[in-house]
Amino acid sequence: MKRKIILCLSIAFMIFMTTLFVFYLIKDDTSNWQVALGGIIVSALPLLLLRLKNNPFNIPQILGYFLFLFCSTYLGSIALFYLHHKWWDSTLHFYKGAYVGVIAITLFKILVPSQNREDVSRWVLFLFVLSLGASASVFWEIYEFLGDLTFTHTMQRGGNTDTMYDLLCGLAGGLLIALYSLVRKQQV
Repeated sequence: MKRKIILCLSIAFMIFMTTLFVFYLIKDDTSNWQVALGGIIVSALPLLLLRLKNNPFNIPQILGYFLFLFCSTYLGSIALFYLHHKWWDSTLHFYKGAYVGVIAITLFKILVPSQNREDVSRWVLFLFVLSLGASASVFWEIYEFLGDLTFTHTMQRGGNTDTMYDLLCGLAGGLLIALYSLVRKQQV
């Protein structure tokens, strides 16, 4: 079932972004065709999971990835939600921090054998989840900075203030899931 969902969503999103890419390329809208091209690439990434014998990510995590792609690439950049809704950017950074926190829990389950999980301190899990959520925010801000230097000049319009809000929101999302993992370690 997961394979079909990944295949269907990846192909559908790639077709959607390819259509936008061609449309904005014909219109000579450089900023939007670049976003659409990026959307094609990131929507193809889940296809790599099809090569795994046992995909460790569950269906809600897969759907969450595509939800983030749609909200950030299409709604955020192309439909200009980042410009028209001040809360949009912060909300996505919070979501990203929480989403990466959930992925961190999955990675914990992959990396730590089930018979050894009881021996791992709940604080180690907490720090692992929080660190991945915070790191994702840092890498995203580096991506925005480099993107503005080389391509669009639109991702960091708010400057340092925007960057700090984004980092804090991403950290808050990661902290929420880290606290969940701290309290519910036995069920994780």
